[in-house]
Amino acid sequence: MKSIFFHLQGYRDLPDNFRERYESIWATLPNKELCDPREVHKYLNWNIDELELADDLGFDGIGVNEHHSNGYSFSGSPNLTASILARKKSDAAIMLLGNTLTQYNPPTRVAEEIATLDCMSGGRIIAGMPVGSPMDTTIVHGITPTEVRARYHEAHDLIKRAWTESGPFPFNGKYNKLRYVNPWPQPFQSPHPPIWLGGGGSPETWKFATDNDYVYTYLSWGGHKYGKEQMDGFWRTVEEQGLDDNPYRAGFAQVVVVADTDAEAERIYMPHIRDFFDKAMYVAPHHAFIPGYFKKASLQSFLGKPGQSKKNAPFGVPAGRDMTWKQHVEEEAMVIGGSPATVVDKLTDAIKNLRIGHLMVILQLATMTKEETERNITLFAEQVMPKIRHIWDGHGYQDHWWPSGATRNSDLVVPQSGATTEVPA
Repeated sequence: MKSIFFHLQGYRDLPDNFRERYESIWATLPNKELCDPREVHKYLNWNIDELELADDLGFDGIGVNEHHSNGYSFSGSPNLTASILARKKSDAAIMLLGNTLTQYNPPTRVAEEIATLDCMSGGRIIAGMPVGSPMDTTIVHGITPTEVRARYHEAHDLIKRAWTESGPFPFNGKYNKLRYVNPWPQPFQSPHPPIWLGGGGSPETWKFATDNDYVYTYLSWGGHKYGKEQMDGFWRTVEEQGLDDNPYRAGFAQVVVVADTDAEAERIYMPHIRDFFDKAMYVAPHHAFIPGYFKKASLQSFLGKPGQSKKNAPFGVPAGRDMTWKQHVEEEAMVIGGSPATVVDKLTDAIKNLRIGHLMVILQLATMTKEETERNITLFAEQVMPKIRHIWDGHGYQDHWWPSGATRNSDLVVPQSGATTEVPA
């Protein structure tokens, strides 16, 4: 069982009356008014400290993602953060979830940057390739909703060819026409870094993952109870494709908070949980559900079929200010929290129920102080992670989707075919 510290890098100081004053956390939130570069200077350095602490404490991987024009996660260029992490001598994986391919013109920029990071790190990169949120792709970057998937698939094909074929060669796609595709360098890993998909429950993404033998990761803010139905849909697709039920095919993002006791966890973290779900999850519905962006099957997966109710559609979670600790942690299970023993029990049940081999654990919620975050990371690493690491031992499962240079806990790692595990000094 792999644990990846997944850092959202959200803005840590938004006003209490945020929902009353502004339309959304995304796209239209005024930067000059709310985003202080001097505070960002502090926060960005804290983020790196927290990621490096997780590496030092033995997490199997550390992860960053990509979003734009928002206070929920201002990691506009995950590759910049990854370049700092890649330079450090380590045996932990670095998960990039994304890059969002449709936002790069041409996508060979992604091929070049990820290959460079892979070489810099000695083959420790996971190349996440999410389709992206409607807020980023269409609202912020102006991509026609009905073109997003087609552009994504073409960019994916171009990047894989750039990584695996000898250049130069021409590429004549519908959206990308390049006379010379010849990136320097190509990746350190052979044939390329493992590709993971990030999704919100779309059947199209499940199918794309199984068609290509990629890891599917579900980025749920509804928590593991809500995520169960979505992950069951992925595993049905795996079965329909005649693939095995290896849990390392799947990953799941889960908010976790740990303290010495259950009562202390509630006291320390409840204000931050309430603030996070009240503000960071506040997305305008007309931005999240754009006509033409989702196909019918995806909308049914998110919202339920006629007669059903799905209150936890993507970014449609209840306002944090209206919920108690019991509702967050027990009734809705949006958060797993409490003492180390409580967290181990609940996480073990969730991991087995979802059938996941990769846990992207979110241990920093925006308003948490640096000290609170580091304490949460440390308690998880020292008192939770060792207890969940061996959940899938004895079942004969091996992780074929892990980077070859990330040799931490190497008894759980099987490098990709043809990949080298030698890391240069």
